[in-house]
Amino acid sequence: MVFSSLTFLFAFLPVTLLGYRLLPKKLRIGFLLLVSLIFYAWGEPLYVFLMIGSILANWLIGFKVAGDGPRRKPWLVLSVALNLSLLLVFKYTGLLWDTVRGLFPAPLSDRTVAIRLPIGISFFTFQIMSYVIDVYRGKAKAQKSPIVFGAYVSMFPQLIAGPIVRYVDIEEQLDKPDLSLESFSRGVGLFVVGMGKKVLLANGVAVLWRELSAMPGETGVLGAWAGLLAYTFQIYFDFSGYSDMACGLGRMLGFRFVENFHYPYVAESVTDFWRRWHISLSTWFREYVYIPLGGNRRGLRRQIVNLLIVWMLTGLWHGASWNFLLWGLYYGVLLILEKLFLGKVLQKLPKVLRQLLTFLVAVLGWGIFYFTDFGALGAFFASLVGVGNPGLITAKAWAWVLGYLPLLLLCALASTPLGANLNRRLETWKAWPWVRLALGAILFLLCLGALASQSYNPFIYFRF
Repeated sequence: MVFSSLTFLFAFLPVTLLGYRLLPKKLRIGFLLLVSLIFYAWGEPLYVFLMIGSILANWLIGFKVAGDGPRRKPWLVLSVALNLSLLLVFKYTGLLWDTVRGLFPAPLSDRTVAIRLPIGISFFTFQIMSYVIDVYRGKAKAQKSPIVFGAYVSMFPQLIAGPIVRYVDIEEQLDKPDLSLESFSRGVGLFVVGMGKKVLLANGVAVLWRELSAMPGETGVLGAWAGLLAYTFQIYFDFSGYSDMACGLGRMLGFRFVENFHYPYVAESVTDFWRRWHISLSTWFREYVYIPLGGNRRGLRRQIVNLLIVWMLTGLWHGASWNFLLWGLYYGVLLILEKLFLGKVLQKLPKVLRQLLTFLVAVLGWGIFYFTDFGALGAFFASLVGVGNPGLITAKAWAWVLGYLPLLLLCALASTPLGANLNRRLETWKAWPWVRLALGAILFLLCLGALASQSYNPFIYFRF
């Protein structure tokens, strides 16, 4: 059963932060590991042992792949096979079985296979793999302490839904975290902003999407587009909100995680979009799949094949359903077209038009992403062009859209760098730190009020 990380954070975060900062250096990292395991065991009392086993196995393999011995590669292959096997078994067994059952319905129609997905397995498995591969490449030293390595893998702020933190990025921070007051205060601010994104924006527009998507063929064309736009904002503020909260908590603990989002909805091309959206995942696939396959070094044909492989894997990483594969191929094909000729065409267009076209591509992509049933997917996309959907917009759909129009406009503004640019301009104002503190306190109180009135609404990426 998926649990509310917010409940855990509000219950244990003050004690965790206080204990972590007051404990001697030698005990601090062990305390962080203990708290992180408790955090995971809260929702996964059995699968926590799976994670511990994976940590210990890959920690030991790290010593085998270090150095320059002749037998390093088999150990690397073993580690990759072990980690990918965990993903295949726990994440994709159901998909493979359902596919086989669809091909042979008569003998297998009454047989089902259901394996519950461990929370965050896609994230911590990729972190572990990056560590072993970087040690093999000589980019990182094998971590001598299983406690330090375990704390890196299980660190609770980003354990459930990222960002994917590579060991090389925080190797030094694990030994010397930044526990300054400035780092802590910036972390608090980032955490509150992330909470506001999730609780006030994502959860708000989620209601509009839920209501409009529950009226297939009864919204009108504009109603269908408004619903998809709401989901577009929901998934962005949901996931970027979690990432901000994770990065904020990391700063409070003395760690600087990589930026995971950089205003993707103002991107000027699909290539630019994926430099801004889920940056840690894009970086991971580039470093550990695309480049090892040859990248763009072996000619155009090989580059196209490499891009298709990477984006098929990117799609399937997001979930055990064929629509995610289709979503990955959708972006893979668009990226290939941009490299062949579309990028040059886009450069000739005004910046605003490039941004609008890229945003439209993203909006349509989220439609593919959302519907796991291809029948529902086809029907929804047909409704976007008026097939089976009466008129422009029905009265019922218009009432919902009108009620949520201010929130949609707020989401549109919040998805641009406008706020960050304004903050930078006000930095020279002496009273700005106090004003910003007051605004942060108000935002936090608004979030608490919203949480008290909302039903539990988990982060979307918890299921990946």
